[in-house]
Amino acid sequence: MKGRQVVLGHLFGLESAALMEDGQLVDLMVAADPLTALAPGAICRAQTDRFMKGQGGVFLRLPDGQTGYLRDRKGVSEGKSLLVQVAGVAEEGKAVPLSTRLIFRGRHVLVTPGAPGVNVSRRIRDEDRREALEALGRTALGNRDHGLILRSAAAEAEDDEILAELTELIELTDRICAETSGGPELLLDAPTPWEQAWMDWADPVPDAVEEGADSFERCGVLDAVDALLADRLPLPGSGDAHVEVTRALVAVDVNTGNDSSAAAGLKANIALARELPRQLTLRGLGGQIVIDFAPMPKRDRATLDQVLQAAFRQAGTEATLVGWTAMGLYELTRKRDRVPLARLAAAGGGA
Repeated sequence: MKGRQVVLGHLFGLESAALMEDGQLVDLMVAADPLTALAPGAICRAQTDRFMKGQGGVFLRLPDGQTGYLRDRKGVSEGKSLLVQVAGVAEEGKAVPLSTRLIFRGRHVLVTPGAPGVNVSRRIRDEDRREALEALGRTALGNRDHGLILRSAAAEAEDDEILAELTELIELTDRICAETSGGPELLLDAPTPWEQAWMDWADPVPDAVEEGADSFERCGVLDAVDALLADRLPLPGSGDAHVEVTRALVAVDVNTGNDSSAAAGLKANIALARELPRQLTLRGLGGQIVIDFAPMPKRDRATLDQVLQAAFRQAGTEATLVGWTAMGLYELTRKRDRVPLARLAAAGGGA
């Protein structure tokens, strides 16, 4: 189907939401219930447990006996209670990654306690509308020490609708930020995939919202997920890539197939570079990523660097492009913000 579709359904028996554009899967969210009780975005009261000398981090006690890890322990003292937000998904046997920078998410606005200021999405270009939204935000905040980010969806929304959401989110922020005393406790659960879809995929307005028991099959989501669960990733032409997950890192190997032309390596590498951010997001992969690109002249590395930078910048992915190693491999790191799709499939018994 042409256009932008939001598809609500279930994968592996779990609540899921998919975003399709012109028949291609561009985003996918699956509930992480079988693998974690604290999904990314959940806000908890935690207690410090032990400091990691020489590493700058600290382990924290979380609800239900879980353990979290905070990289930056600035201002944290032993035995102290503090508010944290789950920042990603823990690998098996590791602590839950945490952040003290809380974000309360809404459809039109984000509230950032302790980070004052009213900011308007750069995607809203009309200066009069930007000024009106900024004034609306300052009025709603009053003298609170919170920050606001007016999202692009606020551009076309009614002021009354935005103000109602602002008021509700600010009151929720005030209430939770006051919960600093006591033992470990879950204070705000992460939104479900359907709730997250309503907040994140409303702008631009989708052409259709599909739901129902067969919505994923009817809209081609199941076929796309089957392709994501395979190691092999076909590339335009005869080339392909293989994505393999190890305990330490994600390895990507690029091949030219039966194309033996002089430009075959660069063509396959550029195709992989443009597709990689989407693949990592949909597969739920992060951490250290090492790419063994197809053979090409060293002079072409600058071209490939530019393609990689543009692809990750356009995707808005939180990633660090480290660069080339002495052995000709390419390294990057990406935030682990989702549960790997293959782990969810194994936990749920497949699609």
